[in-house]
Amino acid sequence: MNQRPGTGPGETVDGPRDAPVRGGVRAALVTVTALLFAEAGALVAVFVWLLVDLLVLRPSSFAMAVALIVLVAIGAAWVSAIAVASARRAPWSRAAAIVWQVLQLSIAVGAFQGLFARPDLGWALLIPAVTVIGLLLWRPVREAFSHPEDRQG
Repeated sequence: MNQRPGTGPGETVDGPRDAPVRGGVRAALVTVTALLFAEAGALVAVFVWLLVDLLVLRPSSFAMAVALIVLVAIGAAWVSAIAVASARRAPWSRAAAIVWQVLQLSIAVGAFQGLFARPDLGWALLIPAVTVIGLLLWRPVREAFSHPEDRQG
């Protein structure tokens, strides 16, 4: 267990795992973590789909197809790491999750517009992103992700 100086038992470098949380806050934490794991799972599914497409179909640009697969793999790994850290209530995971949700919001907005608009995908990306951002900005959830010395009250 990685302990930092000045922490007590049960407090790791990532933050306290046994910090008291009440019903609504616990539900919010579970919702955030579940949505992050669902997003990570969706990215893994997209990675597998793109990999199968690369092996089965002939891309117009092999280099672009490989680059897209690599980017999706990096994204899947990063969102998976955020989800695991969120389950452990690591303080850094809150900011990383907000950044990911903002990126997801921009993709959702793009899905609503243009020649190949897909409002169904737009809503599927927009609703979880807004939900996670809203919950992570809620004061009790924000405090649950903070170090004990940073908490108020």
